[in-house]
Amino acid sequence: MRNLVLIIAASLLLSGIGGCSKSFVEQTNPNAASVDNGFKTEADIAAGVYGVYQSLRSGNCIGEGAALWTDDRADDINTTDNQSNNGEPFQFSAFSLVPGNTYLRSHWSALYTPVSRANIILSLIDKIPFTSNDTKTQYIAELKFIRALMYFNLVREWGDVPLVTERLTTNDQVKALTFREKKEKVYAQIVADLKDVISSNLPVVQSAANKGRVSLQAANGLLGQVYLTMAMVLADGKTDNLNNARDYLLACYNMKTFANLSDIPFADVFDVSKKSTNPEIIFQIVYKQGDANYSSSLARNNQAVGETINSQFKSQGAGGLFTKDLLNEFETGDVRTNFSVKFASGTNGYFITKFRDASAAAGTLGYGGNDWILMRYADIILNLAEVYMYLNDNVNAVKYLDMVRARALRPDYATMMLDANYAAKYPTLKLAILHERRIELAFEHHRWHDLTRFFNATELVNYFRSKNQADFDNSPLTNVTTKDYYFPIPLSEYKLNPETMYQNEGYN
Repeated sequence: MRNLVLIIAASLLLSGIGGCSKSFVEQTNPNAASVDNGFKTEADIAAGVYGVYQSLRSGNCIGEGAALWTDDRADDINTTDNQSNNGEPFQFSAFSLVPGNTYLRSHWSALYTPVSRANIILSLIDKIPFTSNDTKTQYIAELKFIRALMYFNLVREWGDVPLVTERLTTNDQVKALTFREKKEKVYAQIVADLKDVISSNLPVVQSAANKGRVSLQAANGLLGQVYLTMAMVLADGKTDNLNNARDYLLACYNMKTFANLSDIPFADVFDVSKKSTNPEIIFQIVYKQGDANYSSSLARNNQAVGETINSQFKSQGAGGLFTKDLLNEFETGDVRTNFSVKFASGTNGYFITKFRDASAAAGTLGYGGNDWILMRYADIILNLAEVYMYLNDNVNAVKYLDMVRARALRPDYATMMLDANYAAKYPTLKLAILHERRIELAFEHHRWHDLTRFFNATELVNYFRSKNQADFDNSPLTNVTTKDYYFPIPLSEYKLNPETMYQNEGYN
């Protein structure tokens, strides 16, 4: 736990930039005067808030490079090289993850870094004079949203996790909180934080100049997603949680500033020139075009050799690869198919084209301006389809499902169920919605969390084992067991106190 909750120095909070690789024992004492003395003005707090946002950018956290614990872990992308980095990345897609995996440890720490930073600022903010109290209350709401978002990722990936909502200043505090809190209490804290955010004075929609900051749209959308997940993974309160999910998702939906999803071309969602004005985007991590340090590498990294569609960067590799299992789900005539993937003659295979910036501003080094989209309205609309389905209101479920299909220029659900191939692949409305999420949100890091929400552990094993091994390269589907529903607790955390930091089942 001490490796987990005290992993940042005051200097990082003040600068709002940089990462942290030191362990707890190497860090500046959080009770030292430098922390308190570093926050004296409103501008100091603003810099600290920016530092919390900055920590989201890491690929070890939830930034654009966070595919390993999401799409790689699922059935969309496979890390096929089981030799590189001692095979550690391969463990995620091969379902052979071990507690000592250093990538797993980095992910755990990176998710707690924003929590730690937010807790420190929240402990100090009331001591700082503000020109306007409205500014202070907005900062508090933003910090609570980010803390809730981090815990939402943690509880979905590990189940019970340490829950810290205060600034830790002594070793005794650290020791007292070195235990895994039951997931029910973690979810309760997430809900409490988000309800505070929803009752705040944040804007409904952030201005173009403030894109990347939290809004009431995002808070309602996230709370709806949290309640939907709670309904599926907790033993009690399913109906109440579903009703709450519906209400908050609808609140988010009703805050949209466009008439119909079909009015927004799919390609526009990922258009770098429209990233600050596209009304479908609810919450995003902002990247700076042309900047060597803060630009996006999505377009460049996904580019295949001999291709120019993504970037002016001249790739020497195969580009962004994905499984044949996913390729088989893309529908002919679907605008998302042609935009998201392309066959590269130079490599005799498909690569990812969903993220593009071939502009002069990005240049031949591929310093792209793609923002990383964490939440958009197609996601919320499909969440609504899902929650209505669980509430046995298939009329509304299909209505929202068809909104997304209409934008993709695909026939509606009723028509598709007359197609023998579609009906055989997706015999239930649940599977049809899951399919739609897979195609609409492909490569956007939703897939693993979708699978663990749609299926319990036993169902998830059956889902994977029903697939064709030939469509998964060298990632053995026979490895999947019910233990893989959650990640193992990192070994370094478990060793702090094997009783209170107990290991997840199947990893001992």
